[in-house]
Amino acid sequence: MTTTPELESAAVRLSTAPEPVGPQRPRQLMAPVRRLWRQLTSMRTALLLLFLLALGAVPGGFLPQRSLNPVRVDQYVAKHPTLAPILDRLSLFDVFAAPWFAAVYLLLFVSLVGCLVPRIRLHARALRKPPPQAPGNLARLPASARWETSVPAEEVLGLAERRLRRWRTSRRGDALGAERGYLRETGNLLFHVSLVLLLVGIAVGQFYGFKGTVLVKEGSGFANAIASYDDIHPGRRFRQDSLVPLHFTLDDFRATYGPDGKARTFDAKVHYATSPDAPMAPYDIRVNHPLHVGAAKVYLIGHGYNVHVVVREKDGQVALDDSVGVPCLPQDARFLSTCTIKVPETRGPQLGFEGAFTPTTVRDPKTGRVGSAHPAVQAPALTIVGFSGDLGIDAGVPGSVYSLDHTHLTPLDGGRPHILVPGTSWQLPGGGSITFAGVTEWSTFQLTQDPGKRIALVAAIGIVLGLCLSLFVRRRRLWVRVRPETGTLTVVEVGGLARTDPDAFAAEFEELVSRLRSDIPPAAPTQATSTQEAE
Repeated sequence: MTTTPELESAAVRLSTAPEPVGPQRPRQLMAPVRRLWRQLTSMRTALLLLFLLALGAVPGGFLPQRSLNPVRVDQYVAKHPTLAPILDRLSLFDVFAAPWFAAVYLLLFVSLVGCLVPRIRLHARALRKPPPQAPGNLARLPASARWETSVPAEEVLGLAERRLRRWRTSRRGDALGAERGYLRETGNLLFHVSLVLLLVGIAVGQFYGFKGTVLVKEGSGFANAIASYDDIHPGRRFRQDSLVPLHFTLDDFRATYGPDGKARTFDAKVHYATSPDAPMAPYDIRVNHPLHVGAAKVYLIGHGYNVHVVVREKDGQVALDDSVGVPCLPQDARFLSTCTIKVPETRGPQLGFEGAFTPTTVRDPKTGRVGSAHPAVQAPALTIVGFSGDLGIDAGVPGSVYSLDHTHLTPLDGGRPHILVPGTSWQLPGGGSITFAGVTEWSTFQLTQDPGKRIALVAAIGIVLGLCLSLFVRRRRLWVRVRPETGTLTVVEVGGLARTDPDAFAAEFEELVSRLRSDIPPAAPTQATSTQEAE
């Protein structure tokens, strides 16, 4: 049996064999990517990521953060030697710089942009479209009205259009369509665009911003240079020459407390200048009242006490006379503070002291433990334990000024603690003494430079404005149809509906209909009756 080309072609068309997959393979490979993109750019995913971002920020409110107060982080690590390494591995002491937080942040940014671009495009098209055509039966709408008038139909539509001049109107045949409330969707989009802008502002601050903390003692100064900081957190793109020229001296710090020990006020009195040749100006740095210098802000974030000690050797020679003071780090709300005193310049073994300063000292008669009953200096005391030997300063290994390396140290007096009040001394074994001379205070300052703050401010204004528009603007539509009756009468039909808050729209509709009736008065009953009788 012979076959013709036409029969072979028909047989191929009728075959149930699958189509060749060669040309469709790229499309099949891209299908999972398209599904993933649709899922990522859905509003549900954006809300989930926003929730995760808020949830991820919660540890930053409960745990001390290195970017704000590294001293408190060190104290927390010392108190929780088992839990702290786990939290540190999860970056919970630096939440806002953690890789997982950055991943959620970036995904939220991409999701919001992917959601907004098509919505903005659709909203722009909707703004250009005229109101929809009037329904066939306006009486079926949630709000409707009907009356007869002697005004001609064309004039009725003109009067209605003038009355609805604040609405978007479109005349089609014998009906006038009007709508209002598109600002609701505009506000919704403004809210989300401002949220994206806020993320951009935060990102700019993270890339080009700078944060640094420094502990300054009363009577000491600070110059805005990288080497002067105790802890710094520069942005990835930050340059040292971007630091604002600034130096200041802490003249006095004062804190006031209530009878129950709760803090009331904090006040750091400083003198500052914006350049080496500029005159010094006074300023009081308080909580929520930072010092502004150019693009930089100086915040007061902490305070504590300095202990002044005088250490003498056995021949009376002064080995240490710390007029500035040794900073003590607070350990609780009553300002029981720990401090470390190092005396490397001696003619014999080096000396070191570990102590606890208590501003209002109380002692448990049973255990003999010393504590503080109030954060203010009312009955100060310094409890110290002494050591002698090699402090390890000359070994070339970096060490903390707030701790002692006990490897090559021997306790003095068997490691027994000694309590000193201002003006008293401890006569050291083998000669020499340490005298508690007095107490001053120190303050911790944080200097920040955030170039993204203005972007964040504009975004915050946009968020509030967009939220107000989306909450208080109501979307509604209205139609006016005219139909000439026999004789000189015209039937006017008005109908409307609202997508939100129908009760408020009902009141607005009644008011609008009453105004239309005043512009387009109903026909007199006698005229309507005579017309019907003539029919």
